Amino acid sequence: MSARSPNVEVLTFGCRLNMVDSEELARQSASDTVIVNTCAVTNEATRQARQAIRRLHRERPEARIVVAGCAARIDPQSFETMEGVSRVIAEQPENRARAAEEGTRGFLAVQNGCDHSCTFCIIPLGRGAARSAPPDEIIAQAGALVDSGKQEIVLTGVDLTSYDADGLKLGALVRRLLRELPELARLRLSSIDCIEADDDLLVAMGEEERLCPHLHLSLQAGDDLILKRMKRRHSRADAIRFCDALRKARSDVVFGADFIAGFPTESEEMFAQTLALAEECGLTHLHVFPFSPRPGTPAARMPQVAREIAKERAARLREVGESALVRHLDAQKGKTLRFLTERGGVARAADFTLARTPGIEAGRMIDAHVTGHDGKALSAITNFSAANLEHNHERVAGQSHPVEGPAPRA
Repeated sequence: MSARSPNVEVLTFGCRLNMVDSEELARQSASDTVIVNTCAVTNEATRQARQAIRRLHRERPEARIVVAGCAARIDPQSFETMEGVSRVIAEQPENRARAAEEGTRGFLAVQNGCDHSCTFCIIPLGRGAARSAPPDEIIAQAGALVDSGKQEIVLTGVDLTSYDADGLKLGALVRRLLRELPELARLRLSSIDCIEADDDLLVAMGEEERLCPHLHLSLQAGDDLILKRMKRRHSRADAIRFCDALRKARSDVVFGADFIAGFPTESEEMFAQTLALAEECGLTHLHVFPFSPRPGTPAARMPQVAREIAKERAARLREVGESALVRHLDAQKGKTLRFLTERGGVARAADFTLARTPGIEAGRMIDAHVTGHDGKALSAITNFSAANLEHNHERVAGQSHPVEGPAPRA
């Protein structure tokens, strides 16, 4: 993703936390600088960053290129020797709340680093130990985002559910944010760890209408032995139990999940457990990676699954996700949902369902009647302008309001 401040251009790879870091780096950088904010989650992500640096230097040899991000912190020397690179930022980010205003919604980093040691993951080397931002700073940053016009805020972090500020857990933080910012229409959580989610977070999901009914889970696999070899802290049964509990608390909740296909030693029978888990947990949005060994991680030293098998399994798992998404989109036909419009003529419902909304400017909350879908996004129509929405309808954040008739849940 490329973003540009008045005199600083930023090219961002990787997670939402990197988006927050990119805005901060842009604010701190001198004019006429190009920042490449790298990601180390896969070899491919690092390769793409290097490719981008070479292209930038080739096309703009006069540009001052600054390299930052996880890959730069893990292996700074490899970037320092690249032609055209003026500086590599290898320092750890500070432990404080940081916000990004780029785009329709505001991203708020409340946590950084990770204390776990998943065998496939290099990120703790790039982000350091887990640390949580003070809640007062978080409230202040969130308030500033709302004052700037953001109707939705996304809480993000490397290990978001590990948030703990002197005993204040994520669930309590969510409740405080919603209590102190009544004008905030939506609060959304980024990726979470099901085994680490505190009880208060589950209660908040059931009671707080403005807390978006969408959770993206870091599941990675559906076979217990593979999960053990990954050094994940949850079991297959834990994942199913968590999804069942959330669905009881919030019947309209929609789940996404990260998966790795072809992890070392994974057999076809083990992979079948992952395919089945996607169905048993009722997952809708799947983010699937074929396993890619990262040098320096324990998984890179394990017996590897052939690359072509890993890719084939990833393709099959994506097909399961595509079918689940179609079923979810089918179920939305005939409903009137509330969407937050984005750039490019699209919008998101509270449960993160994508819709095509051409011709409506970004940053509007609109109510639209769902007429169908194209397999990836809803088709929706509205008979009134977004500009008149506030005058025609009571604005109850996080709920859906049809043009006429009762208001269904999103």
